[in-house]
Amino acid sequence: MREYLLTLCITAAVTYLLTGPVRKFAIVAGAMPEIRARDVHREPTPRLGGIAMFFGLCAGLLVADHLTNLNEVFAKSNEPRALLSGAALIWLIGVLDDKFEIDALIKLGGQMIAAGVMVMQGLTILWLPIPGVGNVALTQWQGTLLTVALVVITINAVNFVDGLDGLAAGMVCIAAGAFFLYAYRIWYSYGIEAAAPGTLFAAILMGMCLGFLPHNMHPARIFMGDSGSMLIGLVLSAGAISITGQVDPDALNLYAGSEKAAVHQTVPVYIPLLLPLTIIAVPAADLVLAIVRRTWRGQSPFAADRGHLHHRLLEIGHSHSRAVLIMYFWSALIGFGALAYSVNSASMWIVLGVVFLSAVGLVLLLLPRFTPRVPVWAQRFVPPRYRRRRRAPEATAAAEAVTGTEAEAPGGEERTPVTAGAPGVNGATAIGGRSRFLDRR
Repeated sequence: MREYLLTLCITAAVTYLLTGPVRKFAIVAGAMPEIRARDVHREPTPRLGGIAMFFGLCAGLLVADHLTNLNEVFAKSNEPRALLSGAALIWLIGVLDDKFEIDALIKLGGQMIAAGVMVMQGLTILWLPIPGVGNVALTQWQGTLLTVALVVITINAVNFVDGLDGLAAGMVCIAAGAFFLYAYRIWYSYGIEAAAPGTLFAAILMGMCLGFLPHNMHPARIFMGDSGSMLIGLVLSAGAISITGQVDPDALNLYAGSEKAAVHQTVPVYIPLLLPLTIIAVPAADLVLAIVRRTWRGQSPFAADRGHLHHRLLEIGHSHSRAVLIMYFWSALIGFGALAYSVNSASMWIVLGVVFLSAVGLVLLLLPRFTPRVPVWAQRFVPPRYRRRRRAPEATAAAEAVTGTEAEAPGGEERTPVTAGAPGVNGATAIGGRSRFLDRR
């Protein structure tokens, strides 16, 4: 575990330290596209954040290669080299897209080529474990097609959800955390060495996202762009392929009792082949809905619009930060719920807990304008938007002098009328019968 944590920390540190210089380079290079109709941000923001994330990936692999326990992953498996080859290719395509806006079909072809490069170097699905049936051996062509499809779907699912500050990096980090715990359990508890590459990929992916998030949280100073979103999507799919298609469930027979029981225990990691990933089911659902919505309108599936899930959260009244946190919540609930189910699938408390948290998430989703108020003694510990508003004494005295009485709000709450002569009041907002800014109390 210490080697994985060291790799994670170094990856995060390299990504964090390089993001600042990359931002300045993106500004100088002109990688600051104009604001489009579907964009949420108000000011031009540089892209190319994927450059720092790619060098963080390289640093993580380099450090892991020199650690005693993780060095065996590079000696016994070619999967880390396959990941680096595919990541370099998809990163280069993303950098060109961030700068020159290349065609969507060209990007799709590049994604398929990157997946093919990984397949050629051994990172492919060899068999497909099916619950209740067991292992189903795949031919070379079947394994190649399934691997390429999984990589392309995962890359585009992450790319589609990258629409708000910190959304894609945070959701992928949550997914990688759940996946790391599952892969580490298979590698450490059952002693299956074939799970070590997937565990390493998940640790490096968490470091990449954690190092980039401080620069990408709202208001973002830099975007990851396609160079970053496609990169982390490829790394996440590589970990799922390594675990699902390389680890033989027969190795779990000593602990599970039979092959079917072993396959049943690993259901949460085989379901991702169908969704394609349970741990990023929210982006996958957004991808499916976007394709259906655009084709129904007669548009290309790659045509951009403002119909994504995060856009809909903003439309119903959620703030930017709250919409991101809601997406985080659902990703963590699905990912860690599947992880808990894989540990003990016979426990009814896990199902009840997931149902209860789902109900809580629905309540939060349906209360976009609810702003809690904290007691007076705790106001110094919370952000300003949660504090009670106090009336200025000068404005109160001036209002009483003009009207003679104190105005009351419709709900019984005392309010001070805005007058043109009141000190401390901007005259531009005091002219006219009403302000152009709504009172959200």
